[in-house]
Amino acid sequence: MFDALTDRLTGVFDRLSGRGVLSEKDVDEVMREIRVALLEADVALPVVRDFIAKAKDAATGEAVIRSVRPADQVVKITYDGLVEMLGGEGEPESLNLSLNPPTVILMAGLQGSGKTTTAGKLALKLVKDRKKVLLASLDTRRPAAMEQLGMLAEQAGASFLPIVAGQSAPDIARRAMQAAKLQGFDVLILDTAGRTTIDEAMMSEAAEIAKIATPSETLLVADALTGQDAVRTAKAFHERLPLTGLVLTRADGDGRGGAALSMRAVTGLPIKFLGVSEKIDGLDAFDAARVAGRILGRGDVVALVEKAAQELDMAKAEATARKLAKGQFDLDMMADQLSQMKRMGGMEGMMGLLPGVQKMKRQIAESGLTDKTFDRQLAIISSMTKAERKKPDILQASRKRRIAAGSGVDVAEVNRLLKQHRQMADTFKALSKNGGKGLAQMARMLGAGGPDMDPQKLAQLTGGQAPTPEQMEQIAGKLKGLAGPGMPKLPGLPGLGGGGLPPGFNPFKK
Repeated sequence: MFDALTDRLTGVFDRLSGRGVLSEKDVDEVMREIRVALLEADVALPVVRDFIAKAKDAATGEAVIRSVRPADQVVKITYDGLVEMLGGEGEPESLNLSLNPPTVILMAGLQGSGKTTTAGKLALKLVKDRKKVLLASLDTRRPAAMEQLGMLAEQAGASFLPIVAGQSAPDIARRAMQAAKLQGFDVLILDTAGRTTIDEAMMSEAAEIAKIATPSETLLVADALTGQDAVRTAKAFHERLPLTGLVLTRADGDGRGGAALSMRAVTGLPIKFLGVSEKIDGLDAFDAARVAGRILGRGDVVALVEKAAQELDMAKAEATARKLAKGQFDLDMMADQLSQMKRMGGMEGMMGLLPGVQKMKRQIAESGLTDKTFDRQLAIISSMTKAERKKPDILQASRKRRIAAGSGVDVAEVNRLLKQHRQMADTFKALSKNGGKGLAQMARMLGAGGPDMDPQKLAQLTGGQAPTPEQMEQIAGKLKGLAGPGMPKLPGLPGLGGGGLPPGFNPFKK
């Protein structure tokens, strides 16, 4: 998300980096380029005008610090403006859960916006928070809509209101309310029907259901890919329904991001969640500061650590760390790290969260390293016998030809994988010398998760700006307790507790 906007803004800031002082003419030129970048990202014109007016005042006002480089000053002004546009600093907007359960959450939106899928994703989030959740489909028009929600409820570990043929949407809402109260559910999620366009019948039905259920949350689900149409849809719904928040779906496929940047400013409603994948766990809480950081190429280290914490298999990580301390690194261990990287969002997902990687995109593209590369590498390793994975030195020409045929690749690709594994194994063997002092030194250098975690070192390692004190506090909280006995505190590196790129692995070398 925001790829095009990030590229444009990064280019603007790069051109400022060599200038000592910004004149008023320079400020006008920079603001003109930022205005064009925002308009090309499909941000609503009134929102752009307001943003540029405030940014220009800040760039030429008394608050400008003369000792700070102009590029850094403009980045800070732009960052502050984006945060304000997206909802302001502070904790992400949370769901308003009633003190007297059941809490009713009403899902509204147009047909095809991802409303039913989002209901299932939201149920999973609440189930993980140890809430007893009931899902009910009020969509009596779309074929198989109820059955779809039932399947999602099963995947999420939530309950589903049984289907009774012939009932109207208001009657289903009343039955769902009664079932939720009698069976002691904490949360009831009502999935309403959508239309291809807004019409009076749909709005009247949604308004009637809202009167019956008196929801604590009425969330509008909008497709980010529709751009300003999503903003107009939000305004139309908000005029008829007491909306409390917005959910933007397909955010991972939206390269412009104009809908997200316009929604809050135009409707005044908070964006509470972003749909970031088709998987049932692909729903992220919306944090204005972190999204603004990603737009400006500063990444989102907190989100990366959150993913590592969710995907980390502690027992396997500890076993891997013990083997690495002895200089052992076989192809099974390499396959584990590749699989873990895929679970964390793959190359594209992880690179989007790392600061400073925007400038590396061309190199990555030229290297041909994609998530499909990992799939092929996993297929190659899977085509080997146990003995071959443990001792790759026994792989001679005939074995390589068999493995290549079994995995559907060329022998040259098998050789590349083996060379990459050898480089990684040599690195770990060198680090394991002198009782594993090399690994311990690497852990101390990163300082990840410890009280001495150094934001400047983290910035050097990721090639971006140092995280703020608030971000460092969030990272420390996420990392707390991740490192087990004998395991270096490196949740971002394969085999050392997480899912980043392996030490010694050069993605640009074939």
